[in-house]
Amino acid sequence: MAGYKTVNLEQGMPTADRAIRRLTYELAAARQMRYTAVKLIHGYGSSGRGGVLRTEIRDYLLRIHSRGQIQAFIGGERFSIFDEDTRIAMELCPELRRDRDLDRHNNGITVVIL
Repeated sequence: MAGYKTVNLEQGMPTADRAIRRLTYELAAARQMRYTAVKLIHGYGSSGRGGVLRTEIRDYLLRIHSRGQIQAFIGGERFSIFDEDTRIAMELCPELRRDRDLDRHNNGITVVIL
């Protein structure tokens, strides 16, 4: 199955640790369901909490990317047709072309390519 799913990691205002645990579960589940990508909603820090989640989640994604556990991740502020990584992601997962956050420079989201 191609396509992607959206996961709201800020729902319920979890601690960063809980959000990372849920992220780990959601990435494994998405792989098992054969999704190509996962769009994460983590907020951008307007309340103070989203900023912590965004930072911790992106640090975690960087670590698992360096271990080869994900292909790539794209911060929402770069999620644009003008960004090379986004164009590659859209080739792998064409459904991303219709995502409402494309070209909105929304730093409250991150797209993960499995």
